[in-house]
Amino acid sequence: MTIEVKPATLSRFDDVATMLGPKRPDANVCWCLSHRIDSKTNRELAGTARRDAMRDLCARKVSPGVLAYDEDEVVGWAAVAPRADLPVARSTRIKPIDDLPVWSVICVRVRPGHRGQGISHHLLAGAVAYAAEQGAPAVEGYPVDNDGQKVDLTMAFVGTRKLFEDGGFTLAARTDAVAGGFPRVVMRRPV
Repeated sequence: MTIEVKPATLSRFDDVATMLGPKRPDANVCWCLSHRIDSKTNRELAGTARRDAMRDLCARKVSPGVLAYDEDEVVGWAAVAPRADLPVARSTRIKPIDDLPVWSVICVRVRPGHRGQGISHHLLAGAVAYAAEQGAPAVEGYPVDNDGQKVDLTMAFVGTRKLFEDGGFTLAARTDAVAGGFPRVVMRRPV
C-alpha cells in the first residue's frame, strides 16, 4: 500500500464528499463543519447547505484539510486550519497556550475497511506538511489521552495522544475538555 496525501481542493470535492458526506444528499451530517464554524451557523446549516459550505471552503486558496489516497481511492481525511480561524481559538476548555499563530488538526477520519493500516499516521503527517507549506510555525492537535483504552468511533475523530506522539508531537498542555469520557490534551509540533 502506498499512501499519498493531497490538499482537499475544489477539484477533489467528490473525494471530500466520499469522506464526509452522507449516503442521502439531504441528510444532516457534520461535513467536518461542527468544529470549524461558530455554533449559531452550525445549527442553521442543514442538509445540502452543509455540503455547499464545505464546497465553498474547498474553493478557497487554502484548503480546509487533506485527503489520503491508496492509489486512486480516497481513504482518509484530516481537517487542518489556522487555530485563529476556528472556534477552538475562543474555547474556554481548550485554551491557547501562547500567541503563536499555530495551525490545528481538528479531525482525522479513515474510511471503514481501511482502518488499522496506519492511514491516520499518513494523514497527520500530510496535515503537518500542508500547514508548513502555508507558513505555519507549529501545528497543534487536541486528542484524547486514552492511555491505550478503546475510544468510541463517534469520538475518535479528535485522535489519540499516541497518534500525535507517533507523529512527532509533544504534550503542550492539559485541558478541561473531555471527549468520549477521556480527557483531551494539547499536543504541539514545530514545523
